[in-house]
Amino acid sequence: MKNILALLFLFGVSSCSKYNKQSILEASNSNKEITFYPDEVKPDASKPCFQGAYYRKLVSSHDKWVGLSGTVVLPEIHFDQNRKHPSKPKQFLDNPSIYLGGNMSGQETDIGLAWEVIRDEKGIVSEERKAYRPFLRRTDYVATGQKAVFENAPAQSQYYWYPGEEVHMSVKVIANGKIRFIVEGAGKKFERDFDCDGYRLNAIGEFKRVNAIDQVANEGKPAQATETKVLNSLWKFTNLLRLVGNEVIEVPFHSGRYTEMACPSSEYFSIKGSEAEKAKGGESISISGIKFKN
Repeated sequence: MKNILALLFLFGVSSCSKYNKQSILEASNSNKEITFYPDEVKPDASKPCFQGAYYRKLVSSHDKWVGLSGTVVLPEIHFDQNRKHPSKPKQFLDNPSIYLGGNMSGQETDIGLAWEVIRDEKGIVSEERKAYRPFLRRTDYVATGQKAVFENAPAQSQYYWYPGEEVHMSVKVIANGKIRFIVEGAGKKFERDFDCDGYRLNAIGEFKRVNAIDQVANEGKPAQATETKVLNSLWKFTNLLRLVGNEVIEVPFHSGRYTEMACPSSEYFSIKGSEAEKAKGGESISISGIKFKN
């Protein structure tokens, strides 16, 4: 019997702030297929790793994408007690992060949550990193002279998230030169419009989802040996946003739509997910500086 494929469109308001959702109903037999747009560009078979961290990255093709969204349960953290920051003894040289981002016109963005210091109810900034806080980073954009920038959400309790909490994150181009970032969950929400001159609604770009153990002052260098573990992050689903005519459509970030990366080597990752989970951009991710036994 031939596979039966159907597309279900839920049409909403055509605007930058609201977008339509598209659910893909797949064949129920064992030889499942996944639908694509007729003109959709397929992702690269592989991409080289950039040194400096341990990270799991899924990156889209370079196409008419205008954003990415997903729901994730934040991972638990076990730090290597022998890798303390020399000038900040209550912090570590390993720093977990979970983020989205992309690249348009050569301008790169990293936007999501990183393990950070907090300000308590007495106004005292913690010496150690204690919670996931939102961050936004962009590289410069030569064409307009826009400078690179990195910023955090304010150190306020409504912007702190913790291991085991479920959050929904989204990054989308809402106008030429402007990205909207939203993270919400566990009764908290952060929203920020972020100027990025290279990002335009009708431009071609790529978007990514990343789970990482970043390492302090180690960008571009080989990942440093560590016993730090970041365990049991669960992506329930991930969607790409695509501009179709004047509509922004949400489609599953399934395995046919991304290049899969595990850097510096797959031995440092435990990636789990059923075919049904992968079809909607879901998977469980654990990262360890000690190689997993296969």
